[in-house]
Amino acid sequence: MLDLGYRHVDVFSRRAFQGNGLVVVLDAEDLSTAVMRELTREVRQFETAFLAGVDLPGRSAQLRIFTEDEELDFAGHPVLGAAAVLHTLLPAPDAEESWALVVAQRTVEARTRGADRWVDATMDQGVPQLGPAIAGEQAEAYRDALNLAHGQLHPGLPMQVVSTGLPYLIVPVQTGLDRARISHPDFEGLLETSGAKFVYVLDPDRPEGRTWDNAGRVEDVATGSAAGPAAGYLLHHRVRPGGQPLLVHQGRFTGRPSTIEVRPDPDGRLWVGGPVAPVAAGRFHAHLT
Repeated sequence: MLDLGYRHVDVFSRRAFQGNGLVVVLDAEDLSTAVMRELTREVRQFETAFLAGVDLPGRSAQLRIFTEDEELDFAGHPVLGAAAVLHTLLPAPDAEESWALVVAQRTVEARTRGADRWVDATMDQGVPQLGPAIAGEQAEAYRDALNLAHGQLHPGLPMQVVSTGLPYLIVPVQTGLDRARISHPDFEGLLETSGAKFVYVLDPDRPEGRTWDNAGRVEDVATGSAAGPAAGYLLHHRVRPGGQPLLVHQGRFTGRPSTIEVRPDPDGRLWVGGPVAPVAAGRFHAHLT
């Protein structure tokens, strides 16, 4: 018998039904990986977060993150949403709390602050790691796979893989963000040739981005794990001045426009965050056999 509590939140929004939806499953210690995958498919969010080993006095927990297709070693909005949920479980939270969330083999520091009807959450994504610029036939293959014309790529910026825990292929465009889509039968295999896990098509002038699951079935609303790489890319190429916070826009094409804030530290570390609004709370009751 499955009997588990959950919280449904919208990340990168101060109110429900905007931003990026997330289900956070509580007390998931005894769940098998197979059941976590089934629950993720059932709730039909882009990602689902599972909390285990929660130590509220010690402000720590273990976190596993799933898409419908796989478990991820890192993702942005599930970390922020889980931290915000933990904040609401505290009997008397301080003005600002700090959490240590263990995701795969990595411990992510997250900070939360309660507001009137939401929780502000931010996480340390570390220093972005940039790969070499991608050009020539490889860049042309990515352009075609994303339904982009040659003149729509940004003339002064290269494609490049950037990671703050999850490697994204950043594809800068000057036009055509509206027509971008995955139109390749094995896009995941194509990404592997550059070491990327996902793609982020980026208009650097706004800045605004788009990403999808690698089959191109579902577009993500607001991608915290991509906002760090996008900001690192913009700072590296001096599109944005260093030392100042910047806003990454996403979700306009899904009908849920969202804004992700990235604040660089003097040492180059990137703090990525935004508000998290509560939507629902409940329990899963289901017979598994």
